[in-house]
Amino acid sequence: MPKKGVFFDRDGTLIVDKIYLNDPEQIVYLPGAFEALRRLRDDGYEFVVVTNQSGLARDLVQIQNLDEIHRRIAEEFARNGVFFAAFHYAPYSVESGHWMRKPNPGMLETAAREHGFDVSRSWMVGDRMTDVEAGRRAGMRTVLLRNEVGQAGSDPEGAPAPTVIASGLLDAAAQVLAHDAP
Repeated sequence: MPKKGVFFDRDGTLIVDKIYLNDPEQIVYLPGAFEALRRLRDDGYEFVVVTNQSGLARDLVQIQNLDEIHRRIAEEFARNGVFFAAFHYAPYSVESGHWMRKPNPGMLETAAREHGFDVSRSWMVGDRMTDVEAGRRAGMRTVLLRNEVGQAGSDPEGAPAPTVIASGLLDAAAQVLAHDAP
């Protein structure tokens, strides 16, 4: 049976956006991250991280550091009882328009196919409208985070609204669970 998932952006969603994070020692988790994902886990959701990483193309982030950052994030969430099916990243420049780079749905569609997620039962959570648009294009419901730490950027004119807007990860989890309640 296809699984339901929550696809998370990384920077500004699970961790503080440090702008081209290249130092694994600089990881700072957003408030409520572990508790929010535990609540979703307890309702049967599985998780994937999907993150644009143009810093690789710009040579501002080294691949070994990116791999270590993702390893540490996975390890810290695991210590808190939460596991990720995968980390997917798009190492392409903003200008490339690459299919795997959000707002395009390539990363989400690939992860859904590889890990058996039903996109109609899944959610994309992020702090930017590019996250919302990628989720919408992939056939998912969407959450736009308006965190106290690092407000989301300006929304493009005429962009489709997210399914819900949340004040943080705990609010996002509560709203996802409320939408799925019978």
